[in-house]
Amino acid sequence: MLSILLCREDMPGSRARHRPRECGSYRIGDPNATARGGLHLSWKDITRPLTREPTLSTEDLAARIGPEAVAERDQLEPREHRVANTVDVDERPAAVRGGRTDGRKRRWRQHKIDRREELVDGTLAAIRKRGSNAGMDEIAAEIGVSKTVLYRYFSDKNDLIRATMQRFIELTLMPRVYEAISLDAAEYQLVRSAMAAYVGTVDEDPEVYRFIMGNGSGQSSLAEFEKLFAEVVSTVIVDKGRERGAKTEGAMLWSYVLVGGIQLATHWWTTDKTMSREEVIDYLTMMAWSAIEGMMRAGGSREIFNAQTHVLPDLNADGTLA
Repeated sequence: MLSILLCREDMPGSRARHRPRECGSYRIGDPNATARGGLHLSWKDITRPLTREPTLSTEDLAARIGPEAVAERDQLEPREHRVANTVDVDERPAAVRGGRTDGRKRRWRQHKIDRREELVDGTLAAIRKRGSNAGMDEIAAEIGVSKTVLYRYFSDKNDLIRATMQRFIELTLMPRVYEAISLDAAEYQLVRSAMAAYVGTVDEDPEVYRFIMGNGSGQSSLAEFEKLFAEVVSTVIVDKGRERGAKTEGAMLWSYVLVGGIQLATHWWTTDKTMSREEVIDYLTMMAWSAIEGMMRAGGSREIFNAQTHVLPDLNADGTLA
């Protein structure tokens, strides 16, 4: 006999459609076949509703279980022996056809999205409490679920780390950086505000930062964050540069240099706190502003920059210019 894999939520009329997906292997044509999990299924269970839902059409059934299975069904149980007084799917309006199934799928997908977000928020809270070295057992215990529940929504710990990184970047880090760069302020103040926002966010949430940055699982998310950050910085450079008549062809390259340097320097600082937060912000601002100012002095032109004389200035004993 031909065997198929059928899931409880796939069964027409199943009262368990809102429960977690349960699947089993069923032998077609055996009305007393018992699936793993103790479910009894015959062709009438597959093709007939228990209460209100209509019979599946041959085309819909073939799409679900394959044309060979439908052919075997027809041999084992002719159409005239199947349930009468049921409404064929193809006789209903197109707008109604398949609507319930699609609705259930949409609701299930949304449920999974919502549940993943809840578990990620719980993971962030667990990391802040138990530290960046917390494992899946500790995270699950802190959230109040079993580890099995975590693995139901995340394929492994790396998947959970990636989702946690995305959540932290989207809801915490990027909004603060965007707000800093969007201030109606002078250019120097914008640069310093951006440094303060980035360094401050990392410093105020060190365990979460170490959890998501201290492994290679979230590299794609980190690259996406750096891309978004660089695009924002590039936009600001282009706007401010054009206001002064400077060339801006190198804006995206400059932005990646600035963003990458800031990210790496801040990451180093989280592991070697030999400087205060204010000192880190000062030094990063000094570097970033000096680079931006130098680019503007050359009008954004590499030709002008290459034609200029580049000599480090002499300094007095107290560090002032000679």
